This record gives sequence, structure tokens and C-alpha cells, in this order.
Amino acid sequence: MTPNLRIMTAIESLDYRVTVGDVAAQAGLDVKVVEPGLLALATDAGGHLQVSESGEIAYLFPKNFRGVLRNKFWRLRLREWWEKVGRILFYLIRISFGILLILSLIIIMVAIAIIVISINSSSERNDSGGGGKSSGGGMAFFPRFIFIPDLFDLFNWGYYNERYKYQGERQKYRTSGKENKMNFLEAVFSFLFGDGNPNYFLNEERWQAIATVIKNNQGAVVAEQVAPYLDDLGKGYTLEYEEYILPVLIRFNGRPEVSPDGQIVYHFSELQTTAKEWNNQPVSAYLKEKSWRFSEASSGQIMLATGLGIVNFVGALVLGSLLKDGTVAAQIGGFIAFVEVIYPLLLIYGISFLVLPLIRYFWVQWRNDKVEKRNQERQKRAVALNHANNLLRQKINYAKEFAKETIISSQDLAYTTEKDMIKQEVEQVDKINVEWQRRLEESDTENIS
Repeated sequence: MTPNLRIMTAIESLDYRVTVGDVAAQAGLDVKVVEPGLLALATDAGGHLQVSESGEIAYLFPKNFRGVLRNKFWRLRLREWWEKVGRILFYLIRISFGILLILSLIIIMVAIAIIVISINSSSERNDSGGGGKSSGGGMAFFPRFIFIPDLFDLFNWGYYNERYKYQGERQKYRTSGKENKMNFLEAVFSFLFGDGNPNYFLNEERWQAIATVIKNNQGAVVAEQVAPYLDDLGKGYTLEYEEYILPVLIRFNGRPEVSPDGQIVYHFSELQTTAKEWNNQPVSAYLKEKSWRFSEASSGQIMLATGLGIVNFVGALVLGSLLKDGTVAAQIGGFIAFVEVIYPLLLIYGISFLVLPLIRYFWVQWRNDKVEKRNQERQKRAVALNHANNLLRQKINYAKEFAKETIISSQDLAYTTEKDMIKQEVEQVDKINVEWQRRLEESDTENIS
């Protein structure tokens, strides 16, 4: 069984002594996943079980348990190696799109320059042979004196605009104490595809927040205290009978308790057992999804990428007009013949470079509208909880009757795998004898008095 990395991280953050409830709350994991996971880790990493006199179990792990597991499991070593390699590969993929843009621009510009020079050379030879074709020479010079300067003016506009924006961005990050580390090649990828889902870990955050709310209320809550962290609660019968809390009960092994007035509260005994005293943790009033961003690149980088994309697209159109009859490529051959073969790819890339971000821009707006609606719904539930009516306050007060915290202290252990079994039995007998001796002394004192 490959170790669960989330459980391992939770153990480290909880100082290596944990209960099932501690890890489930810290990692937001199902208790049915945590319990066998902790047993497996204790077996494989040399951890110890500590059993209290009431039968509750705590797990104690050595601080080097991750290294022990790494030496034992080749899959764990492979995963760590792949994470390192994967970061490098993903970085190369990210910058490859910027390299492709620059390479496409160079190919297009060089091809246009070669074709224009070839046309002009041919025109000059024709002019030297006779003056009757001077009008043809004027047409041949059109791309040279009209198109080429326009292209490079646009390129320079992008460069100077980027330089101006970069200075502004540097000032902004300097005053905010942050630093924009994304280079231009990475910014091209960000411009095309964005920077990933900002809510990738939303479900993990959801369960961590719910577990924290339950732990802060010592293992007993009402449905309204959990509702601000859930999505659609349903309607009608589903909402009235609080069916939306079933996934929470299943995940954290909770059970409903019914008050004399018929109100339902929820009791989570697994989350009431802890290895050390639980101090209430801050938790947001409701689960707030982050808005999607078009790009994490600076505005200057986005404008430069857009400008170069336009240059690339216009250049591809001009190159296509020069290659359309096929005679130029046949006459010049070599590099131009190669460009004619790959021209469809250059054109498709030029179109995609501008169309894809445009489509994604509207898609981001649509996604953010959905995100905002869900956030508003959760916020309404949080507000309703803060302004609880008498009926809701009665439910919360009834839930407090089930609230408690069981701390597994190192001093009150009935058994631990850290010590020899026979030695522990002897210690247990000694403790019993000491207790009986104390009671006998107290009884004798009472009889004398």
C-alpha cells in the first residue's frame, strides 16, 4: 500500500502525534481512509500506537518517518523524482509556445525579405534591359517601402510599450513588496492558456473548513453551521429534511441526534478525540471561490504578446499573398520552398494565437459569473446563521449538550507499543496496587474519624 501523501503532510503539521480525528480534520479526508492509512504508516515507518484507558488510540511517529518510507517504497521515490522532472518538463512546455511565436515571426520575416529582395533584383534587371517596364518596378517596390516599415513599426511599438509597462509594473511590485517573476516566454503561455484553475484545491479546502467548524464546536453542530461551505442544498423535501448534510456525516462518521422538540443536530465522536488540546482555529464564514483570471502575466507582457501575435498574423497573410501563385517558391527554391510547404501551419498558428485567447476571455467571464452566484448563495447562508432566529438558537444550544473533547494524554495510557508488553503489564498492576492502597488508606482514615 503506497503511503497517502496528504496523511503524511498532516502528521508533520500536527507534530507527529495524532488521532484519526486530528488527521481527518487537518487534511479534510474521510475517516474511513485515515484510519487504515495511519495503521499502514505506523507499520511501515516504525510508528507507535498509544491506547488510553478508555480505549481511544493515538499514533506517534518518528520525525524521520518520511525518509524511512522513501527508502522502503520505490513508488514514493519514483513519485518524488517524477515531481522534479515534471516541473522541468512543464516549464519547457510553457516556454515552448513563446519560442514558437518568435520562431514563426523570424521565418515569416526572413521569407518576406528574401522574396522582396528577389522580386526587386528581378525588377532591376528588367529595368536595365529597357525602360518600357518602369511601371512594373513601382509595383515591386510596394512591399519594400510600404509593408516592411509598417511591420517593424508595430514590432517596435510593442517593444517600447512593454518597456514602459515594465517600468510601471516594477514600481507597482516594489511598492506592494511583491516581485513578478514570470518571464516573457512564460507570459505567452499564460496569454494563450491561462494559469490553471484557481479553485483546484477547493474541495480539499471545503472539507478542511467543515472539519474545523465541527472541531471548533467540540464535535456537535447543526446543519446551518455547515451549509455555508456546501454548494447546492437542493429544494423542497431535500432542503427541509437536510439531506445535503449526508456527505458530511459519511465523511466524518457522524450521526444525527433528535431533540425533544424534534430538531436534528449532528454528533461527530471521531472528531472529538484529539492527541492534544484543540484551540479554536480561525475559519472563514463561508467557502469563497476565487475568480478566474485571464492571465497572471503583467499588462505589458499581455500587450506585447498581443502585438507580436498581430504582427505574426498580418505577416502570414502577406507571405501568403506572395506565395499564392507558386511561381516565386519555384524560382527561388531552397528556404522559400520549405516555407511554402509549412505555410498552412504558420497561418493556422497565427490565427489560433489570436482566436484562442479571445474565446478564453469570454469563457472566463462566463465562469466568473457562475462563481459569483455560488459565492453569494453561501454568503447568504452565513448571514442567516449570524442572525439566527429563536428556533435555530435552540438547535445550537441542544447541540452543545453533545459537545466534548477527549484528550489522549501521554500520562494516562493503558498500553503503548513503545514499551515491552510484560513491562507494561507490570506497570499496570503497580498502578492498580497503588490505587487500591490509596483507597484503603482513605477508608481507614474515615473509620478512625
